[in-house]
Amino acid sequence: MSPLQPTTTPSAAPTWQCVMVCWGTKYPVGLINHLMDRVARQTAQPPRFVLITDREHPELRPGVLVRQFPDYWLQPQFKTAGCHAKLAMFEKGVLPDDLPAVYIDLDTVIMGDMHEALSFMDDERTVLIFQSAIIPFGPLGRLIFRLTDGRKYARGNSSIVVFHPKHNHFIAERFKAVYAQHPDFRFPPMIADERFISWSAQPHMKRLPKSFAVKFPNEFMFPREGWLRFKARLPWVRARREGLTAITLCGLDIKPEKLLALNDADVIQDNKARKLVWSTRVMGSAKQKIIDFYQPIVSLLS
Repeated sequence: MSPLQPTTTPSAAPTWQCVMVCWGTKYPVGLINHLMDRVARQTAQPPRFVLITDREHPELRPGVLVRQFPDYWLQPQFKTAGCHAKLAMFEKGVLPDDLPAVYIDLDTVIMGDMHEALSFMDDERTVLIFQSAIIPFGPLGRLIFRLTDGRKYARGNSSIVVFHPKHNHFIAERFKAVYAQHPDFRFPPMIADERFISWSAQPHMKRLPKSFAVKFPNEFMFPREGWLRFKARLPWVRARREGLTAITLCGLDIKPEKLLALNDADVIQDNKARKLVWSTRVMGSAKQKIIDFYQPIVSLLS
């Protein structure tokens, strides 16, 4: 796997990799640069930035290792809502395998040191993602996985993925083998990239703590407005939110530019009937941190 146009090498030796993936034209390069800048400014350990992409980005910030998508992962059926193309980051030769990696979706708000995500790994085989199902990651989830011969398993969301590339090439290899048998995606773990990661790496899966990062819809939205206001008053919730390192806006049909246009205490609803109270009293400092993150690039988002 050869890189696209290489950029200059950072002067400081990296101790980890910050990985991002971009295909198509949905995300402008200015947003990618902004996200990388926020990561770099708030980490104590310099990362090697790696962008896996399907095209040239002449205005990309210096020092980024640009890796081209292998043709296999650019098939149209892999670039749908299931985001199977993201599994390219596990393909041997795409990422350097000398350093651990933290993958970040491009719709992530960075508020702290992303390098700290690596501290949650038990060993180099650990794969961390958000928990998103009733069956928990860990001993109980692994037991259920074994007892049901893989039919039931803990699964999560892949907006942030913490892993070491050298131990996880099997995820991409196994996907290719399973896809050859189930090209119709009817095998449940094939529904989306995050399900396949959860299923194929189940023995090594671990939940990314909610004290470190959260998904915006899960944390700040709910069908009942009263619950949002009650939850915001709980001392442990307020304390946890104040310490968040990242918030991902995955699955949110309310775009950042719309959030920034809201007035304080506005209440809006998404296409899943989940409500958001855009208020500092309800959201804590997260509201202003989201505004501060997107304000410099709001013109790129509309």
